[in-house]
Parts: sequence; structure tokens; C-alpha cells
Amino acid sequence: MSEVKHLDDSNFAEATSTGVALIDFWAEWCGPCKMLAPTLDAVAAEVGDKAVIAKVDVDKAQATAVKFAVRSIPAIFILKDGEVVNQFVGVKDKQTLLDAINNA
Repeated sequence: MSEVKHLDDSNFAEATSTGVALIDFWAEWCGPCKMLAPTLDAVAAEVGDKAVIAKVDVDKAQATAVKFAVRSIPAIFILKDGEVVNQFVGVKDKQTLLDAINNA
């Protein structure tokens, strides 16, 4: 079973450069972001090692948030080999996220 990883400006590129990654840009003060957390845990448990499931705190990793032009949170990006292949804004259900990962 995989867990949600916490990434920042220093480890983001290495963690997302190969394979599929779901990245949730969030903040501690964001209510909808907190609502999404259990869904991300469930997605991480289901996909296992097929994809990296990670959170990036926009207050602590501002350079990465700027690079992805994050304007609203939660912002979810699906990356394949470091390139954005899909993105969402707002709380999404587990199946939507799993479908996005499987289609990446």
C-alpha cells in the first residue's frame, strides 16, 4: 500500500520526472483541500506503485506553485514523465482521479 507523499521545491522534480504522478496543490487553511485528503489516501492505496500520489503545500513550495500557475486550490495535476497531461481544480471523487491516472 502506498501513501501520499509530501513534496516541496527541493524534491518535486526528482519525484515526478519519470512515470505517472498525481499532484495536489493545497494549503493548511483550505477547507476543500482538507475534504480531498481522504480521497487522495484512498487513491494512493489503490494505485500502489503504479503512480506517485503527492501533495504540495503552496505556502511552503511557492516556486513549484508558480511554475504550475496555481491560482485556485485544491489544484490537481496529472503528470507523465514530468509533463502535465491533465488537470483539475476543486474537490474530485476517487473514480475521476483513478480514471485520470489510468489514462495518463
